[in-house]
Amino acid sequence: MTRIAIVGGHGQVARHLIHDLRRSDHDPVALVRKEEYRDELESKGAEVRILDIEQQGAEDFARAFEGCEAVVFAAGGGPDGNIERKRTVDLEGSLKSIEGARQAGIRRFVQISAIGVDDPLPEDTSDVWRAYVEAKRDADAALRASDLDWTIIRPGRLTDDPATGLVSLGADLGGGDVPRADVAAVVAGVLDAPRTIGKQWVLVSGTTSVGEAIATAS
Repeated sequence: MTRIAIVGGHGQVARHLIHDLRRSDHDPVALVRKEEYRDELESKGAEVRILDIEQQGAEDFARAFEGCEAVVFAAGGGPDGNIERKRTVDLEGSLKSIEGARQAGIRRFVQISAIGVDDPLPEDTSDVWRAYVEAKRDADAALRASDLDWTIIRPGRLTDDPATGLVSLGADLGGGDVPRADVAAVVAGVLDAPRTIGKQWVLVSGTTSVGEAIATAS
């Protein structure tokens, strides 16, 4: 059994991930900025540690990761129009997580990104969406350039539909939707799959079981 740190541990994907990690004999450690989340997350089986992604530094991240064997970056600045939080959460939160993992001696790192963030943006793209895409793009580039054992999962449009257990996973897929529950299942699965190290994959709903998709994606 290994302990997995989840940055952004109260997010919608993260809450599904806690359940999946418990089922796969891992101990999830939910890193959250509000004490009020503790009871809910502990009831799901997570250890809860307080970490303010925006206000604390890499050294604090390293301390929050103590005793963990892997880090999942599942944080996001939210769907609102706050451009600044796209930088401070989606980008700087990832950068501090990467450095914190290195300081803590943790090699395994899985990042939840977004589909299409390397594609050129249309001229009429809103400032908020541009800030979000650029933050995710730069965070992925920083992780790829690190010496960590990384995997980047880039889901399509997220939905709250029930899990299907059927996905498409690969480096070059078209767009599509995917339930948050299926994203969590894939993240939980790649953590234990050495072949996924150094892979950046798009994830959308499909016809292949999660386990088979992880075993065969290229």
